[in-house]
Amino acid sequence: MTTEIQTSQKIKSRNSGQNWFQAFILLAPAGIWLLLLLVIPTLIIIELSFVPGIRPGDIVNPTGFENYLRIFDPLYLHVIKRSLLLALATTVICLVLGFPVAFWIARMAPKRWRNLLILAFILPLWTSSLLRSYAWITILRPTGLLNTVLTNFNLPTLDLLNSTKAVLIGMSYNLLPYMVLILYASLEKLDKRLLEAASDLGANSIQVFWRVTVPQIFPGIAAASMLVFITGLGDFVNPELLGGASSMTSARLIYNQFLGAAQNWGFGSALSTVLILLVSIAIAFLIKFGDAKGDR
Repeated sequence: MTTEIQTSQKIKSRNSGQNWFQAFILLAPAGIWLLLLLVIPTLIIIELSFVPGIRPGDIVNPTGFENYLRIFDPLYLHVIKRSLLLALATTVICLVLGFPVAFWIARMAPKRWRNLLILAFILPLWTSSLLRSYAWITILRPTGLLNTVLTNFNLPTLDLLNSTKAVLIGMSYNLLPYMVLILYASLEKLDKRLLEAASDLGANSIQVFWRVTVPQIFPGIAAASMLVFITGLGDFVNPELLGGASSMTSARLIYNQFLGAAQNWGFGSALSTVLILLVSIAIAFLIKFGDAKGDR
């Protein structure tokens, strides 16, 4: 009996070792890729953030928190605040516009057309975001397509280019497909039996929506909103091309510190570290409260 137990333990140990080795072989390429292109650069940025006024070619000698204290300057706080508000406004716009589209495709459109409709909706993602931003420049400029149409109908023209409104339009257009895709995936799994049960118990359409539909798809709403918010927070192309000098964001500010005339890598690294921290906190809240809400 003892021999059989020992043999069984050896077999389990051998299988465990084989499983570990197989898992290592499968995960090693992605792990090395992440280590080289994510972990190590992030650690370098964190180290540079403690070096005041460092420029290309200078010796890296971390000395203190001067770069982080500089962030509390009202000018830079205003830039960070504007970036957060732009990302938040973009998220709200995408949610308001994307939810009806996702709901219609998932619950009302004929099944044979759903995949085609989703494909048509995400078709703009097949082109570069830079090209999409230039397309909006063509539409929104003073002599562009939008003002030409308004002029033909004897309506007042709109001065949208190089403004916050243009940035919101461009960001919302670029990020709306992501919102629709994730919401569609959640709505497609919606349990119809719960909706029917709520209706049988006397709930009206509004009550069914808020008390049955939303709780079921809340993890999808949270995930889609977080994806749009994080992507919007780090967007550089749309504020740069559509916003002009008046729409400075944290991404543009970081770009100026590394590649612009300022050339202050330490301060740019501190700003990057703060943004990484904010995004990490947001993801942590999503993991904690999104799952808890979904379980309820």
